[in-house]
Amino acid sequence: MDMADSAVIKQHLIDPEICIRCNTCEATCPVGAVTHDSNNYVVDATKCNLCMDCIPPCPTGSIDNWRVMPRAKAYTVEEQLGWDELPAEWTAEQLEAEGVSADAEAALESKAGSPAESAATSSAVDGEVFNAAACGATVPPWSAAHAYTNLYGPKAAEKFVTATVVGNVRVTEAGTEYDTHHIMLDFGTMPFPVLEGQSIGVIPPGADAAGRPHHARQYSIASPRNGERPGYNNLSLAVKRVLEDHQGNPVRGVASNYLCDLKVGDKVQVIGPFGASFLMPNHPRSNIVMICTGTGSAPMRAMTEWRRRLRQSGKFDGGKLMLFFGARTKEELPYFGPLKSLPKDFIDINLAFSRTPGQPKHYVQDLMRERAADLAVLLKDPNTCIYVCGLKAMEDGVVLALRDVVQKAGMSWETVAAALKKEGRLHLETY
Repeated sequence: MDMADSAVIKQHLIDPEICIRCNTCEATCPVGAVTHDSNNYVVDATKCNLCMDCIPPCPTGSIDNWRVMPRAKAYTVEEQLGWDELPAEWTAEQLEAEGVSADAEAALESKAGSPAESAATSSAVDGEVFNAAACGATVPPWSAAHAYTNLYGPKAAEKFVTATVVGNVRVTEAGTEYDTHHIMLDFGTMPFPVLEGQSIGVIPPGADAAGRPHHARQYSIASPRNGERPGYNNLSLAVKRVLEDHQGNPVRGVASNYLCDLKVGDKVQVIGPFGASFLMPNHPRSNIVMICTGTGSAPMRAMTEWRRRLRQSGKFDGGKLMLFFGARTKEELPYFGPLKSLPKDFIDINLAFSRTPGQPKHYVQDLMRERAADLAVLLKDPNTCIYVCGLKAMEDGVVLALRDVVQKAGMSWETVAAALKKEGRLHLETY
């Protein structure tokens, strides 16, 4: 049965009650079927080919929802953007009344469960069409620790856990536009186990313009598994105060401003933790390459700090750590001071600044090409894992730089990229 010509459709939908608006689905979708506004993430039925690429990376399972229905009655993007909850599934009687037979429904279920073939949409980088998202792994490295996920929420409001603010420190220089805070949350006696690379959802107080309670916002954890303060049930976040949208229009980010303004002793509603693939390797002599911009440094800080603590204990034979970190200026680079104090024999740090007065623009992908020889050595090692975190705009450029490094070293990019994805060694988390 040809689904495109069928009068029945298995429509892919996103549950607005569970979705934490992390943008993973939109970033992963190879055909541009996922879009969003300030309220919901939705799937365009006229574009979705049921390839299933967006299913594994979703941290909450909100993406895994379907409705078998007449194609003529498929929910439009505009309808979905206005939802507060999913509509009920169509009953067999309703389908029959619309002329959908049981045989047609069964055939559709069978067809829709298999991967679909399509040409992936992608972006143009320097005139070249490229789809970096297809290279990212959806499984963790083989030696990653077990991750606990979705212990709290987000379906029911009573399922959040309350954390107490025990610290709020600005980690960019005062006087710069890039106001970033390191916020520490303590969970007291409530279990909240986390790993480096995971994230949490923070529920801002109050309601939106339509009177609905604010949705949770996702933030990567910036502290290692045994806490920002070792041995305590706490964690930290790196949060940039949002004062404008991607087009430069003034807008006050609801969650980011709420978090940046928190005082010690304040209470915060948290859901999660989320994430089971963007996890660090734990086997001896494993190498970690970290590529990030801005607050995309949060999971990198967590991984680096965990390795630093293991190194101090003398109980772990760690491999190499290599960091490529980008910002507009050094004053706007989070954790600039602490980064400079890390021993050079512990981590290889490469900083890129794109707005330094009197200097040419420099991006992380430029530094990667400059360090191609050293990166190639690591890419030849099956113990190497690569992590990319930051704005979506950096993703294609970074993966293209990896491809250039691989090809310059005389290796096949197709072979290397396939291994990195299959073995959970190349992780992309952009927003």
